[in-house]
Amino acid sequence: MITHTENNAPETTPLTDPRGIYVLIAVCCVAIATPFCFTGIAVGLPTISRVIGGTPIQLNWAINSFLLTFGSTLMAAGALADNYGRKRLLLTGLAIFGFFSVSLSFAVNIMWFDLLRAMQGLGAAGAFAGGFASLAQEFDGTARLRAFSIVGTSFGIGLAFGPVAAGWLIAHFGWQAIFVLVLMLSAIALLFAAIFMRESRDPDASGLDWKGAVIFTLALSAFTFGIIQGPESGWSNPLVIGLLAGSASLFVLFVLVERAAKRPMLDLSLFLFPRFVGAQLLAIVPSFAFVALLVLLPVRFIGIQGMSEFAAGQLMVALSAPFLILPIVSGLITRWFAPATICGAGLAISAAGLYWLSHFSVTTDPVALIGPLLTIGVGISLPWGLMDGLAVSVVPKERAGMATGIFSTSRVAGEGVALAIVTALFSALIKTNLSTVAGSNASAVAQRLVTGNLKEASALVASVQRETLLQGYDKGFTATLWFLCGITVLTALIVFLFLGRSHETVENIEHEVDEAVRHGLHSGEKTP
Repeated sequence: MITHTENNAPETTPLTDPRGIYVLIAVCCVAIATPFCFTGIAVGLPTISRVIGGTPIQLNWAINSFLLTFGSTLMAAGALADNYGRKRLLLTGLAIFGFFSVSLSFAVNIMWFDLLRAMQGLGAAGAFAGGFASLAQEFDGTARLRAFSIVGTSFGIGLAFGPVAAGWLIAHFGWQAIFVLVLMLSAIALLFAAIFMRESRDPDASGLDWKGAVIFTLALSAFTFGIIQGPESGWSNPLVIGLLAGSASLFVLFVLVERAAKRPMLDLSLFLFPRFVGAQLLAIVPSFAFVALLVLLPVRFIGIQGMSEFAAGQLMVALSAPFLILPIVSGLITRWFAPATICGAGLAISAAGLYWLSHFSVTTDPVALIGPLLTIGVGISLPWGLMDGLAVSVVPKERAGMATGIFSTSRVAGEGVALAIVTALFSALIKTNLSTVAGSNASAVAQRLVTGNLKEASALVASVQRETLLQGYDKGFTATLWFLCGITVLTALIVFLFLGRSHETVENIEHEVDEAVRHGLHSGEKTP
């Protein structure tokens, strides 16, 4: 494979080269800051709602607006990186990301907060796609896999330790401090990237697939909006039905447009390879088995159980701590175990932890939750150290922007969609449990309990005892955990089967993809 750069610099950089290390640090800062932007907010949401107000659906959008714009524009951002320059997109994205992160500290109401969060997500998409695509050009072979493993671990740290860091910052400096940390990480990444990163682009790029980008963004937006709106308006509401039906139609249209495109944003032929499909499933399943808990648990600890933000953050350490060690360990033990075995076993362990956690109520001593939370963290952190390297190994190097865009979209869009689905399911289960005692107010009560507003939920049904509301919440939480456990078990089986050949070398995988190109699987695209 030939790497083309604007300045005719050497093709690749050793992982030990000082310049390469600074580039890696820059991308790692991006990888930490972006997931922190939604797991950190989960801890700050009760405080933010008290300060600037907001209905349950508006508070849901405080998290989902970022995830939606971030996830839905990642593939387009990857294509922009290949076409117009990876370093250029990274620097532009970081500037936008940092600016709107600061602006969030001055939001005066929840509507402005949600809008600024959406703009912050656009900047994050540019920074993320540009950074990952640049990294694929800086390193090759084993060094590239190790670099992506380090960045993937950084993403996991930002994701897992977001609640801990946010809890500490809120307790000492207020909720605005969350965004100050994001600004600091963005500034470091911007400085190092501007000085040490080389510019590169795909020499065969022929422009952005605007039709595909717009259709995909609209489809994902309509689906997420419909899932979030469902619990409040009802699933039979014409708006909700229209959004979900429109989303399905747009996704079908997206597939047709991509198949006809000469240079598609999403190369559908890649889904013919089981390893590639397995990598995408591996990117999505943590959204259900892990990320959803990073949002639901802090809201439960703070809003329902009355813990402080700092105490809730400390308890979340049990879920997060394995990410400091096990992603690296998983890379080392591939000498003895196939990645498919490690990933499948990790997901099975996580499923066991979810089932264990389902046996504890809101009245349980928080210390008792350490065991199941630690088990879930151990299970998810094992495949986490391998997934980025697996994903980037299945496409030719020249299409790095597309590859990272697809994988990152699966991971981030999966988080947004999974969170919307899990929240809607949780709300529906609580509503069912409380329908006999709360009557017509059951839906409103359920939505407030899901967002951790026990006080307002109690006020809506003053005649219902607080213990009854907590019982309804507990039953809903337990059933939701069973749902997450089932998804994790099913995905573990599929990933184990689909990644069964993932021990093959990078060169063999790239050769296989190139052969697919030559046989016309890329819908008319010429071989680079």
